[in-house]
Amino acid sequence: MSKVLFLHGLGSKPGGTKPKYLEKHGFSVFNPHLPKSSWKESIEAAQKIIDDEEPDVIVGSSRGGAVAMTVNIHNSKLVLIAPAWKRFQVVPSISKNTIVLHSPYDDVVMFKDSNQLKEQCNATLISCGKTHRMNDDEALDALLDAVKWSTKS
Repeated sequence: MSKVLFLHGLGSKPGGTKPKYLEKHGFSVFNPHLPKSSWKESIEAAQKIIDDEEPDVIVGSSRGGAVAMTVNIHNSKLVLIAPAWKRFQVVPSISKNTIVLHSPYDDVVMFKDSNQLKEQCNATLISCGKTHRMNDDEALDALLDAVKWSTKS
């Protein structure tokens, strides 16, 4: 069973729709609490699971995407969902294997920020979903496809 580390966004908490969806489809999902009051503690919580569990894929949603771009991912693949890297002043250095999922209708994190990741880092950008929450059927299916693809490559 492939292991996924799911890093939630600022207004979310562990046990949300997206990690449950991945669990329902057979993935072992680690979904730690990332304290919104502490960027440092969020980084430390994510890094500890990466170091201890060696997940196959790290999925970061919004603020969790910025966290995922900050930690040492070792050999894990990255799937970023509307990553809020600009808001948290993260330097965009991700591998070209990275898949970015983003809704062009997002009014929280600008779609152009993910387009910039595509251009600068040669990441794969997939336009999907209806809102920033990315919890509609199209977005969830795209997330599942991205995680499955990432575990095969």
